[in-house]
Amino acid sequence: MSIGDSDKERLRRWKLALGDEERSTLSESDVRLCAALDALYTPSTQRKGKGNLSASAPRVSRWLGDIREFFPTPVVQVIQKDAFERLNLKSLMLEPEFLSTLEADVHLVADLMSLRSAIPEKTKETARMVVRRVVDQLLARLEHKTVSTIRGAINRSQRTRRPRPSDIDWHRTIAANLRHYQREHATVVPETLIGHQRRTHSRTNLHRIMLCVDQSGSMASSVVYASIFAAVLASVPGIETQLICFDTSVVDLTEQLSDPVEVLFGVQLGGGTDINSALAYCEQRIEQPSRTHLVLISDLFEGGNAESMLARVAQLKSAGVNVIVLLALSDDGHAAYDTNHAAKIAAMNCPVFACTPDQFPDLMATALTNQDIAQWAGANDLAVVRG
Repeated sequence: MSIGDSDKERLRRWKLALGDEERSTLSESDVRLCAALDALYTPSTQRKGKGNLSASAPRVSRWLGDIREFFPTPVVQVIQKDAFERLNLKSLMLEPEFLSTLEADVHLVADLMSLRSAIPEKTKETARMVVRRVVDQLLARLEHKTVSTIRGAINRSQRTRRPRPSDIDWHRTIAANLRHYQREHATVVPETLIGHQRRTHSRTNLHRIMLCVDQSGSMASSVVYASIFAAVLASVPGIETQLICFDTSVVDLTEQLSDPVEVLFGVQLGGGTDINSALAYCEQRIEQPSRTHLVLISDLFEGGNAESMLARVAQLKSAGVNVIVLLALSDDGHAAYDTNHAAKIAAMNCPVFACTPDQFPDLMATALTNQDIAQWAGANDLAVVRG
């Protein structure tokens, strides 16, 4: 009796998993696959003279080529990340020939940001090309939704009862005039029109979004995404965007928002965390508290004065600033954070949670239209911290 295709594949996978003796009947391609994984995941004492990933750029480049042949991009990115962590290969990223072979993603950009000061001149242009590739991918994924969602929110944030015909909000108009329903004509007489007011974007009616981003090492992917969103938001009429990054010092990257690559190369990942000083910097630059949305992106592990940090959040909130705390802005939407500080800030009626990049545009639209952000987060199955 012949073996079916599904049984053959099951037998092949068992041979891949069981070790040397069972691999003797594998195809040449599968033997290469095993060798690629062994080089990373098999302890050196068990390799029995097999290949390994020593600190050689050509050897690692060939290995990465094999990995990309056998696995889809998301898996390649995981394996690549494991290689950096297990085998300390980050030094090889300083070689342009090796850097150009890597699978570019958010984590690779974060690694380049952390190595910024060590990157030699011969590698800087290659590093910028890699970062530009990731930035372009993220913009293609996130820009359209962000711009359309935020523009829609700005248009909805102020209504008028004397709209132009093209600006009438028919759903709200019908709801407001149901008492004028004419049964014999099966229609509603729109005695009161409700619509969107066309707005002139003077400095007095601009929404201001301040992204205050913790650039400690644990927040790496959040910094990348926040920088991309800041650049996109800065291009939307009716929005004034500021990007402030901090560790124990504060750097204002607002003037560089026209080029997200320059923004990312202006970030220095690592170091301590002084949230209080960053909030003080933001506070000094707030002109209209009631029209300011301060998004603090941090895991809240304060290395400075924690009491002053909490008092400053309370002061901003009481002044009318819409304070939102994102514990992470990352693909998995999960974060390790200081639960004590998170609960105390949540008790001030500030929404505190983590979210994914795909959810961020809707979050900002909710903020700009003065809706309940905690309620929105709960409706989107986000774990909101309770005070």
